Order: sequence, then structure tokens, then C-alpha cells
Amino acid sequence: MKSKQRMSDLRALSEDQLNDELLKLKKEQFNLRFQRATGQLENSSRVRVVRRDVARVQTIAAQARSHQKG
Repeated sequence: MKSKQRMSDLRALSEDQLNDELLKLKKEQFNLRFQRATGQLENSSRVRVVRRDVARVQTIAAQARSHQKG
């Protein structure tokens, strides 16, 4: 249920806001990867959640671009 709510929230964002969200998630993903490499990562499931959030944002951005074209 939470995922569906998150998707509808993301669909309401503008293209610039989606890009900002994607940038924020990519930075978090990098930091998590760095923490895992140095052995400081406490919540390993967060890596999976962030990876899937990145995919969600990229999917919605691609859908928005395709709707603008056609």
C-alpha cells in the first residue's frame, strides 16, 4: 500500500522535482555503498529500498517524457 501512495506522490511532481528527487536518491545510494564498503552500514535493507526508489523515479520520468512526445 505504501508503494502505491509513493507512486502517486511521485507522479504529481514536475520534471525538475523528479530530477531533484533522483539526485537526492543517487547521493544516498552512493553514501550507503560507501558505508557498506567501510563496514559502517547498520541497515542493509536500506540499500534495496533506495535502489527501488531510484527505479521508480526513473520510470515515472520516462513515462512523463513519453507522454510529452506523443
